[in-house]
Parts: sequence; structure tokens; C-alpha cells
Amino acid sequence: MKMFVVFVILLHVSQHALALVVEVNEGEDYVLLPCQYSGIIPETNPTVTWTRNDLDLKSVHLRGEGGDDLTGQNQRYSRRTSMRSDALDTGDFSLSLRTPTKTDSSNYSCSISDGGEERRVIDIQLKVKDQQVTVKVVEGSQSAILPCKTTADLSQDATVEWTRSDVDFMLVHVYSKTRNTIREQDGFYRVRTMMNEDPLRTGDLSLTLKYPTDGDSGGYVCTIYRDKDILRQKVVLQVKERSWAKVLVALLVLLVLIVVSGGLLYHFRHYFMSGYKVVVDSGVESVKLPCKIRVHVPKDAKVEWTDNSISNRKVYVSDQVEEQDQVYRDRTEMKRKLLKPGDLSLTLKYPTDKDSNTYTCSVCIREGNQSSMKMKKEVELIVKVPQVEVVDSGVESVQLPCKATVNLPEDAKVEWTDSSHRKVHIWQNRPDNLEEQFEFYKNRTQMKNNPLTTGDLSLTLTYPTDWDGKTYTCTVYNGQGNTLMKKQVELKVRGKVELTDQQQFGNRSA
Repeated sequence: MKMFVVFVILLHVSQHALALVVEVNEGEDYVLLPCQYSGIIPETNPTVTWTRNDLDLKSVHLRGEGGDDLTGQNQRYSRRTSMRSDALDTGDFSLSLRTPTKTDSSNYSCSISDGGEERRVIDIQLKVKDQQVTVKVVEGSQSAILPCKTTADLSQDATVEWTRSDVDFMLVHVYSKTRNTIREQDGFYRVRTMMNEDPLRTGDLSLTLKYPTDGDSGGYVCTIYRDKDILRQKVVLQVKERSWAKVLVALLVLLVLIVVSGGLLYHFRHYFMSGYKVVVDSGVESVKLPCKIRVHVPKDAKVEWTDNSISNRKVYVSDQVEEQDQVYRDRTEMKRKLLKPGDLSLTLKYPTDKDSNTYTCSVCIREGNQSSMKMKKEVELIVKVPQVEVVDSGVESVQLPCKATVNLPEDAKVEWTDSSHRKVHIWQNRPDNLEEQFEFYKNRTQMKNNPLTTGDLSLTLTYPTDWDGKTYTCTVYNGQGNTLMKKQVELKVRGKVELTDQQQFGNRSA
């Protein structure tokens, strides 16, 4: 009877075998080969196997009841593959393959067995492409078009995502008919992106980026989620500076206007003022951005702080919280009594390296039915992040230091994230609260015992490689979800010399 049950299970698997195509550009951090199984997991000796049949040593990854068994793994995949730790419980047998290269392009098979006959769950064709389009525009242009085209008449439930991950992961634009995507878009690109009308019908998924600047230069990835296939195309945008001749002409025109219109001089009188430079270490509870003037500021004056992003995000607006950008919500403070001459300094809580920017303090004073700019002052903020450096040559582990700077309540939650906002480690009430942990960090992170008592929130990361070279953030929340402290550390991993397959196999046989 038991053998009959196993036969039914394996028959169910084979009937649901599907062929998928997954495309990715060479140089991406990772690619996910999906394998979802909805049948019954064998009770005895369940084994999931990923193979590549065009290799002499076919094994890519093997997961058994006792965990990963990589003794027979092809060495070209060494330390590059991972599966969910609960794969045999959830039926999600998907495989993550790090730093895909063109030599990884092939057909992969995901199989399940009970230790006897092996049956295929799914076949996947992985295509690693080196094709990328370079788009060059001049700073000040009205727009730049990032091309992305695929087959026409896509399914209406297909989703298109434009992302950028060359600095930090940013969601540039999302097109979907099945969900509201506006809130998902990074604020840096709000109101600056658009796609052609009815792109799923035409297959033209190109993105128009308005008013490109030097800060927009970098790699963009167009990802199409089509049925069960995942297709990716990469575009590199290069924004060149304007020629100095044109800049000088614009400045001369401005100077003439100022001279001709003497009234403008009044409004520029306090406009150009020397700025400040503030440098703080990551981990401080708050930083003050100074802004002091020597003139009286009426109570009804509008005080506004903005940053130097392309959209000049509102950091603080007096008495108008709804105008404030979400990045700065609940993080700024200016005491109203400071509006009596002339301290308009702003306190910014829990600064991180992403807050390193130039901030502008502006004061608008209403004169009759018109408002005029009375003063503008700039403050440059630099948040320094300590560095930890290791060599990627088999180092067993590295410690990312983080010491508590506040008293930690019993219900505190400690969360480590990387610069792509992925969950690296979570500690709350118990040390293994890792359901939200990103899969590349599974079984690789550990914190010390009793961190809330000792105040040592340091994180140990095992077997670091160059892929782990990022900025990591340690954030502590109280039971209500309010931030208590935030500290960062930058991990630099110096790469080692990679051996070719022939060298690796030659060393083995030797």
C-alpha cells in the first residue's frame, strides 16, 4: 500500500511538470529558479534535487530531510546556491543562484524522490544575457527613453517592473493592471516616469524618464513577469554634464535680469549666504542642521527645509505635515519658539548614510497677496559609517559591531537589514525569529545570547563573499514599533582569485 501511495505522488508530480524560461543579465546579484510543488511530500527520506544534464557532474543542489547535502555538488556552483530552510515543509523548492554568468545558461531540472525512483517536478531554461543597451543624454534634456521590448500581446495580468540596484535597490516604475503600484515607486522617481499606452498589447515596455540628471546615471533593469516566465533586460543610462559655454550664457542672462530689475535685488539680499557642514557618526540619536539669521521672522512666515534630491523632497514645512516627504515623517523637529529671531535649526532623528545630503532652509514672508523669498541657507550633512574589511578567501565569519546606545525594553525588536532593504536578521523575544529573513542569509547569521541585557547587538555573518559587501543597518524598535536607535556598518569584502573549472578539477584529480 505504501509503494502505491508513492507511485501516486510521483505520477502527480510528472503530470504537473512545466517548462519555464528565466532570463537574467550577467552581473546581477542573483537569479531565482522557481519550483513550486503542491503535492504531498513523501514521508520517508524526501529528497529534492536540482541538476544540469549537460555537465559531467550533474548535481547543482541537493536538499534532504537533514538539510543540504552538497558533497556531490559540481564545484562551479560551490557557495552559489541556496534553498529555503523550510522547503520540504512549504513545497517551495525554488533555487537561488548567485552572480549568474553566461556559462550558467542551460536547462535545469528540479526533482523530488523518496530515495528511490526520481521524478521531475519542473524544467527551467536559464538564459544569462550579456546584452545591454546604453542610452546617452545631456543633463538638462527634457527626457530620456530607456528601451525594453518583448513579444506583443502579453497576458493582461503580466507585470512590468523597472528597478535600479547599482547603488541601492530602487523601484523606478511598475506597470500592472491588477494592483495599485503608485505607493511602491521610490519617491526619487515620482512624477518623472511614464510608459507608452497599452504596453502589454504592443510589447513596447520602454520607460520615459523626465529631466534626467547626473544622479540618474547607472544601470536599470526591465523585468517582465509573464505567466510563469521571468524575463529581464538591462539598460545603462549615461547623463553627461552640460557644456560650460551654455551654463555661462544662462548665468549672464540671469545677471542682466537682476541688474535691469532692481526690485529683484531685495529678494536676493539674503539669498546667498554661507552654508554649514555637519559631520556625525552613524548611531547618534539625532543631529541638528543649523540655520540662524539676524533678522526678525514674523509668526506667519513659512519655514521650509528641502533636500537636494531631484524632486527637492520636503524635509520639513511649518504647520503643513501633509507636504512632508514620507522619508522624513516622524523624524524632524523644530521648536515653534525658535521662530522668534532667529534660530530656524532643524533636528533630524536617527540619521543614516542615506541622509547624507545638502539641505536647504528657506523662509517665505508674505507681503500683501504675494510671498517673497527672504532667506535661503544650505547645510551639508555627512553621516560617517564605520567599515569592517575582510578577505574573501575562506574566512569563516565576520562580526558586524553594534552596541546599544539606549536602554532596551523587554519587548524590544532588533532588526538587521542590508542596503537593499532586505531582512538580514531579526531578534524579538526569541533568538530565532527569522520567518522574514531574506533567503541568502538563511543559516548564515547569529546574534549573541541575551542581547537586550548585555546591549551587544552585534551580528555574526558566516562565510562572507564579495556579494556581502554592503552597508548594514541595525535598528531597534520598542513594542509599539517606534525606533529607539539606528546604527550602520559597512562591510568590505576583498575578492579572491577564482579558479577555472579545469583548474578546480585538475587540483581535485591531483
